[in-house]
Amino acid sequence: MVELPDLATRPSTVLGPAQWRPRAAAHRERARTWTAAHLARRERHEPHPVVDFLFEYYNLSPGQLERWHPGLDVGLADAPEHAALGAYVTRDGVSTVDAGRLASRVRGLRWTRSLLAATLDRPARYGCFGLHEWAMVYRSDQPRHDLPLRLGRSGTDAVVEAHPLTCTHVDAFRFFTPAAEPRNAWQLGREHQLAHEQPGCLHANMDLYRIAFRLLPFVESTVVLDAFELALEIRTVDMQASPYDVGAYGLEPIPVEAPDGRAEYVRRQRDLAARAEPLRRALLDEVDRLLAHPAALPPEQSDPRRSQ
Repeated sequence: MVELPDLATRPSTVLGPAQWRPRAAAHRERARTWTAAHLARRERHEPHPVVDFLFEYYNLSPGQLERWHPGLDVGLADAPEHAALGAYVTRDGVSTVDAGRLASRVRGLRWTRSLLAATLDRPARYGCFGLHEWAMVYRSDQPRHDLPLRLGRSGTDAVVEAHPLTCTHVDAFRFFTPAAEPRNAWQLGREHQLAHEQPGCLHANMDLYRIAFRLLPFVESTVVLDAFELALEIRTVDMQASPYDVGAYGLEPIPVEAPDGRAEYVRRQRDLAARAEPLRRALLDEVDRLLAHPAALPPEQSDPRRSQ
């Protein structure tokens, strides 16, 4: 077995406690803007259709969101809380993300790279008007959320029947009701994702949060909070444009059943897509950096001694 060179196993930068602890504390406080209120509501058994979605559907716990990681090849001196994590190794009092874990992630990273690059290269579509949420309750007596329908059952169904469904997002389409599925322009499965994901889609841009936290602990955690906060704004628009009445949460509806509402939705959609683009590019850069890391390369490419 060929051993990886030292540059794959030792940090290129070491931060002392005076450097890394303020960063970790600032990250934690920024995250607690959202996690503290969420945990308090959970303790009181008070649901929230926007914030709960980000913690339940995406399945990253509040504690994990609050935890700061420095990223691959950055060592932390005197960091027992990081040393206790299984993803870290400690040598001479310096704790570093275990680069040896990167090799098992290569296949997923390559797929993620393909998805990010394909989405960036594809023109944005802005004609769906957020009707995916409407299609999820079409002709169903079991809405996905315990909220009243703004237009009632028959009114909701009428909106779906009056407008074409053009959803391009696999993970939205899979929640369509059986009656709504054939009304969509495409029948989507996981195998279609690379061919259909497009940058105008609210859910595709919200999913940048999932892509970001799945890169942990190999990336610095700020990119995860950036993605979380953008996803929070996107989910807010998603619910405002949904068939549900979310007025009890202080959210004004975006009435996509009317021309003015559809125009407002497209305006918001374009703005969110523009803000998602630099984040998507940043994540693509992070994935490329990880794929180029010596620990991710085959031994004959990662060991300079073999080319001598």
